[in-house]
Amino acid sequence: MDNAGLLQELRIERDQRDDRGGGASRWWWIVAAALVALLGAAGWMMWNHQAIAVQTAVAVSPGANSDAGAVLQATGYVTARRQATVSAQITGTLTAVLIEEGDHVRRDQVLARLDDRGYRAALNMANAQAASAHALVAQFLAQLAQDTRDAAREQTLAAQGLVSKQAAEQSRTLVETARAQLFSQRKQVTAADAAVKQAQVNFNYTVVRAPFSGVVTTKDAQIGEIVSPFSAGGGFTRTGICTIVDMDSLEVDVDVNETYIGRVRPQMPADAVLDAYPDWKIPAHVIAIVPTADRGKATIKVRVGLERKDVRIVPDMGVRVSFLETKAEEPSTPALQGALVPATAIVERAARRVVFVLDGDRVRERTVNPAAQAYGDLRLVPTAVNAGDRVVISPPENLRDGSTVQTTTPSP
Repeated sequence: MDNAGLLQELRIERDQRDDRGGGASRWWWIVAAALVALLGAAGWMMWNHQAIAVQTAVAVSPGANSDAGAVLQATGYVTARRQATVSAQITGTLTAVLIEEGDHVRRDQVLARLDDRGYRAALNMANAQAASAHALVAQFLAQLAQDTRDAAREQTLAAQGLVSKQAAEQSRTLVETARAQLFSQRKQVTAADAAVKQAQVNFNYTVVRAPFSGVVTTKDAQIGEIVSPFSAGGGFTRTGICTIVDMDSLEVDVDVNETYIGRVRPQMPADAVLDAYPDWKIPAHVIAIVPTADRGKATIKVRVGLERKDVRIVPDMGVRVSFLETKAEEPSTPALQGALVPATAIVERAARRVVFVLDGDRVRERTVNPAAQAYGDLRLVPTAVNAGDRVVISPPENLRDGSTVQTTTPSP
């Protein structure tokens, strides 16, 4: 075959070119769809395996929990049974304030002084009036003695007929008058002496003293301010100089839910833990159950006494109180089984109560049936969780069994 024949054989007809072009176009669409599917699958896998940030806590053994022997827990505040806002008993201007916050004061210690010039003048006037009244008593005594002698002489002369009976009667009348004046003046003396005592008391009120020993917690007035035991309008008059708290009278008031008040008894042992010092356990005991309920909160107040006093304990501190079982009740209490986990670690998923336990960088969902009794912020999980397991606190809604997680804070 010559060259012309070969070229003729290699020529592509028009209909053949159109068919081949359409097939190539279809292949390109198939390849593009496959790439999109692969990219979507890769994105879904990356999204599905994206680490979820969580916080974890370690499940503890019931025997290692300090509150596991508690019958009940409640929160409250430190209060002082003996506390006073000290004020002057009269209205006056402060000339001296001798205390500052944090000072320890003794009973009858001088805390402040008021301007006493007016009260001193009133006291001096009362003393002068009392002295004058006493002097008049002496005068009336002398007058009565003189009238008594004159009446005796007039009576003798009248018996001898030397003077008239009328003159004798007049002398006796003078004696009775002098005696009545003396009696009245003695009453005036009593009144004058009482006025002196009143003026002295008011003068003493210019010195403000501590009613009992304690610590000054607030200083409410300064030199130059007017203080008064009565509230005055306008805000220009102070009604208190300072507040004193007897630190030996500190105790704890807690509100116990009325549903559980039957577990609390007077003299029941307890442990108190201050919010400011969570690692410091203070021995305590129940003083009394106040026989009244708060209708709004459905709670009953319980007074708890602190068996150990310390300068770190101050009024209005937050406290958590654990009411403990007595020694006689401890042998009858069976040992707790399982693990204690934070109450926030238990959530509901598909009508089941579950806990997410950390397994490497993933979590495993475990169905639990927590005990009804709470141990503070912890709940007892008898099965499915072991002491030492790390559980997720407040699991997010998108957390599932097998999800990849990343802890935001290191576990203790």
